[in-house]
Amino acid sequence: MPSIPGQQEAVRSSKSSTKQRGDAAEDRTLAFLQRAGLTVVARNFKTPGRGGGEIDLIMRDRDATLVFVEVRLRASDQYGGAAASVGWAKRRRLVWAARHFLARFEHLPACRFDVLTWDGDAREPVWLQAAFDAQGFD
Repeated sequence: MPSIPGQQEAVRSSKSSTKQRGDAAEDRTLAFLQRAGLTVVARNFKTPGRGGGEIDLIMRDRDATLVFVEVRLRASDQYGGAAASVGWAKRRRLVWAARHFLARFEHLPACRFDVLTWDGDAREPVWLQAAFDAQGFD
């Protein structure tokens, strides 16, 4: 099927602007967490191979807990908003990536999975601490 002139450029522009908004939300989240006293350990940690996972931010809390952070951005809270977009499959990929990251540790630190969501024009994220755990993802 022939493409419509300008169609590919519009798709690329849409994807890049979505990526830019996501990167900006990640930057704002990092600053928010640092103001809350967390320190950055890694950013955009990716597992090797296809079908792996990516962890947006890995932070260390004041009590030395390692925090795996998922940042979600949605234009509106329609359909459950950003928090509802962290479904079972996404949690499974995050847990798998976290286990891959933790494989380098001789002694496992305390860990948790946090989700920070940005819905609409929110000035601050909603911070869901310990949003889920690794149980059931073996």
